[in-house]
Amino acid sequence: MDTLRLDTITIHWLNGGDTNMDGGAIFGVVPKPLWSKKYAHNEKNQVKLRTDPLFIQWEGKNFLIDAGIGKSKLTDKQKKNYGVTKESQLEADLQKLGIYSEDVDYILMTHMHFDHACGLTSLEGETYQSIYPNAKIITSKIEWGEMKKPNIRSRNTYWEQNWTAIKNQVETFEEEWTYGPFKMIYTGGHSDGHSIILIQDKTKVCLHMGDILPTHAHQNVLWVTAYDDYPIDSIRQKQKWIQWGVDHKAWFTFYHDNIYRALKWNGDGQIIESLRIE
Repeated sequence: MDTLRLDTITIHWLNGGDTNMDGGAIFGVVPKPLWSKKYAHNEKNQVKLRTDPLFIQWEGKNFLIDAGIGKSKLTDKQKKNYGVTKESQLEADLQKLGIYSEDVDYILMTHMHFDHACGLTSLEGETYQSIYPNAKIITSKIEWGEMKKPNIRSRNTYWEQNWTAIKNQVETFEEEWTYGPFKMIYTGGHSDGHSIILIQDKTKVCLHMGDILPTHAHQNVLWVTAYDDYPIDSIRQKQKWIQWGVDHKAWFTFYHDNIYRALKWNGDGQIIESLRIE
């Protein structure tokens, strides 16, 4: 289990499952001769993307950032289409840390697409139940509205089985939500309600940009995925927050990257410190 130590906080990456997505979709309009120099692909033109939530403890409270792809939530066709080679092992990983699903206090959702939200619920008998029944699930007001009433494009990623069982646990915000060292900030872009997360721990800071910066190879502000509903908003937010992170010597942390858990860039865009996946 990979970890990053700040001042008083340790971030643990949990195994949320592995996908292999079409490279053209993940890098959008960027030509393959360019993105393939930055990120490996297989013979099917797929790039490996993890779906690994971050787990953090702070003053006796347990926090998750996003929830993985879950177990037994995808059909065989979906597993094939998304190149799923491994499903979530979140509960087993949490137990290694002495934590059970009932102990999770907060789940901070950057957005509610299936590869981030499937791990919130599981099928028990004939109905879906919350895996983390005591947690407050935080997401933006816009994202929660999108989740419950998806449009013709987004209904393929906002699934009813991922929200009905947790609807009474959800708390929404409009622009910002703050709790201790955590701050969620609404950005839009990848989805209409997408948010990023800042973690400020005394002298050290982490910037978790969710799917507007899904991998280190998306460092170029113009490189956004074909899944982004509002790519211009993604670009504007990347311009703002990547520069902010560089200026504040922040760790950029990742949910999807298959090479780095976290890294720091300098003003020239060079990696000056990193935590690679073991």
